[in-house]
Amino acid sequence: MHEDSRRGSRGNATWPPVTLLVLAICGITVIADGYDVVVYGAVIPPLLHEPGWHLTPAGAGLIGSFALVGMLIGATTVGTLTDTLGRRRTLIGCLIWFSVMTGLCATATSPQVFGLLRFLAGLGLGGVLPTASALVGEYSHPKTRNLVFATLFSGFPVGGIIAALTGIFVLPRFGWQVMFLVGLLPLLLVLPPAVRFLPESITFLRAKGRHAEADRIADRWNIASDDAQHGVPAPEQSPSGTDSGSMSPVRALFSRSYVVATVCFLVMTCLCLFMIYGFNTWLPEIMRRAGHSAGSSLGFLLVFNIGAVVGTLIISLAADRFGSKPVITTTYLVSSVAVILLSLRLPTAVLYVAVALGGVGAMGTQSFVLAYVSKHYPARMGATAMGWTLGFGRLGSMLAPPLLGLIIGAGMAFQWNFYALAVPGVLGALLVGLVPRTPQAEAAAGHGGVGGTARPLAGQT
Repeated sequence: MHEDSRRGSRGNATWPPVTLLVLAICGITVIADGYDVVVYGAVIPPLLHEPGWHLTPAGAGLIGSFALVGMLIGATTVGTLTDTLGRRRTLIGCLIWFSVMTGLCATATSPQVFGLLRFLAGLGLGGVLPTASALVGEYSHPKTRNLVFATLFSGFPVGGIIAALTGIFVLPRFGWQVMFLVGLLPLLLVLPPAVRFLPESITFLRAKGRHAEADRIADRWNIASDDAQHGVPAPEQSPSGTDSGSMSPVRALFSRSYVVATVCFLVMTCLCLFMIYGFNTWLPEIMRRAGHSAGSSLGFLLVFNIGAVVGTLIISLAADRFGSKPVITTTYLVSSVAVILLSLRLPTAVLYVAVALGGVGAMGTQSFVLAYVSKHYPARMGATAMGWTLGFGRLGSMLAPPLLGLIIGAGMAFQWNFYALAVPGVLGALLVGLVPRTPQAEAAAGHGGVGGTARPLAGQT
């Protein structure tokens, strides 16, 4: 969508009603997504003792990666689905699919069936974040983009909080199966308002030639529209004169204008998701092996996600003010420092603080990286950029559960799990500095801003 139309109201950087509506529906969907992902970490301890299953830590880690393989496939194929079905239908379809498959996990009678259902649920889970991100990014103002994305992605740790609280109450009384039956609730709570109120992407409608529908949405929500171009941005010119607007979104991502930034974003997300899924999958079991009770171990998972919500929202204000690079570098390093603290024999209160900082560092970094991706690429590449970034990042999330499971299964000291989680934070902080400015910013700098060509760009930080 044209940059002015993304502001939601003419020249106003506040959050207009359409931004709040899209953010609310997409945010609740992300909460459900977060619950369905984190719930596995909450149920690993009872699954390791499920009669007849004979699960080992390495086997539990492998099952944990099954959903993440599905999420990789879902994230990387979502761009094609959104190009065909639209972002609205894709998001609703993903919501229905992962909710049903998560509920069916309660019926699993063996690790094999359970793993298959987790894989199938992952197909839908993987499509949620890229699609929701693209919709929210399109209907938000660039000046508040980091805060909007932080609010959206705080839904994931909120889902983790719900999973941890549910586990503390449900697991001792009703068993692990009920944890997955709770995953059916989004069909009742989220699906009806999404079907009725969620607007379609105007960028998608324009690209499909459905201008009358796009005009109705724009008029309903008082969204500024470039009538001369029907809301379709002009092709982007790289500094070398290459017309990247004539390429397919996937080719444009890896064109000379964007390839360095694309590779940096892919690897940064891979490292960040390694930390997130390492924490959410194994933190309760690691803390239990460090001498904490089962209830206390779930408490660490709860604090991790609470820290992610509160800290991310606070830091997002700094990101909108100071830019993405310094904030992302800081949060990467905070996550590494927090993990090192967890490896030490410190008082429980200090460990809770470290876990909270780990949540801020890991999950906060992910939301800021995706906000950076949203601003770096043109709107027509938004869903594809999100899909590829999150899809490649799933390699990190797939690697974390089995790798930490192998460390635990090998009988190594619990500290080694935290060392494995600290290294990605340091590497990610180094990669942030390699992200170049957007081609438009380079072109504007080359022209010295003459003739009004150097207006502030969404991707310039």
